[in-house]
This record gives sequence, structure tokens and C-alpha cells, in this order.
Amino acid sequence: MNNSNTALLLIDLQKESNFSLQNMDQVTANTKEILLTAREKGLPVIYTRQVNREDGIGLSIGEPLNEDGTPYFYNTGTEQFDVIDEIKPNEKDIIIDKYRWSAFHDTNMDLLLRNMGVKHLLVGGVVTDGCVLTTVYDAYFRDYHVHLIEDMITATNEGAHISAVLTMINWIYNLKVYNTTNMIKKLKGENHSFFQADGTDAMQFTPETMRDHMKKIHQEIEGESK
Repeated sequence: MNNSNTALLLIDLQKESNFSLQNMDQVTANTKEILLTAREKGLPVIYTRQVNREDGIGLSIGEPLNEDGTPYFYNTGTEQFDVIDEIKPNEKDIIIDKYRWSAFHDTNMDLLLRNMGVKHLLVGGVVTDGCVLTTVYDAYFRDYHVHLIEDMITATNEGAHISAVLTMINWIYNLKVYNTTNMIKKLKGENHSFFQADGTDAMQFTPETMRDHMKKIHQEIEGESK
């Protein structure tokens, strides 16, 4: 990875609050830090927005609705659709609107990335076990190298977050996992730490072992057990 073939991908960091996502303030603060460094280094910044049209056109089957028939989540008729103010796009950033969870499904994401010569994606956003998970899988299927910034993603609960992270680590063979501090060091060309599985399905987990596996991942990310 070098900065000339790398892009920052921020998934659905919108004002939608009906999910009650955990640690969203920290995710926003970490994203703000990464954005400063990414823009300083000239990386393309790509935002995705989940689109649920107010008139209901294009909604997924079973999409939750309000009593008046409008979409409950990511309603384009409300400010919940907008990107969070503290980390909103600038005029140079790319915005990709999507009607399904994966940022690659029926969008021009792949075309734009290949046109820019991007091979490596730095990924943050929400939610871990939904739009992040499906986007990361689809990026891998298209032969991109995925660098997941674990403290820049979140879900509605700890179990959902951990299970999705462990599933991605187990089956996305080129996945590397960082925290914000070490990703910034990487972008600046400094020594840094990350986690990468040492084999297929290496992080097998049960409900009883999930936290232990996550603790090991955090230790390696933070450089405690390299």
C-alpha cells in the first residue's frame, strides 16, 4: 500500500440515530482525525449514503416504515439522511448514494475506484454487521486490499460488532485491522501496528470466547504482542 493507490471509504456516517449505535461519538471523533491526515496526504475520500426515498421507491423488501408509510431509517425527507456535520464531505470528496447495504451493489463505486487506480481501501463507518460487513466482502470479491479501522466502526451492540469483525477476519484473507492511531502512523510512513489472521478461520469463536479474541486483536493493534 502507498498513498497514491489508496482511498478512504466512509460508510453511511449519516445523522440517522434510530439505531442507537454504540460509541458513535468516538467513531465520529476518530473519523475526524483520519480525515485530516487523509486529506493532508492527498487520498481520495469517498462517502456512502444509504438512500431510503421518502416516497418509498426503491426500498428493500420489508424495510421498516413509519405509520404514514414513509421509511423509518435514512429517510431522504429528513435530516437523518445527511452526513454528520463534524465530518461532512468537502467539495473534492466523492459521495456515492446506495439503495442496498453494500456500497458496491448497483453503484459506480468499482468504476470510480479503478479509474483512480485505487487498490487499497481504508474502511470506517456503520454498521459493522450490516453495511460495513457487506461492503468489505464485496471489496474483497473485487480484489481490493481492505484495511479496517476497528475503532471507526460500530454496531448496535457489542456482540454484533465483535461477531462481524471476527467473521471478516476469518474469511477475508487479506484483511488488516488497525486503530485510528496506527492508521495515521501508517499514512505518515511511521512504524505502526495492526492485526492480521495467520490462517483461514483462525479466530473461531463461541459466545464464551468472543471477548477474548477481541482482546487479542486489540493487543496486536496497539503493538502489545508483536
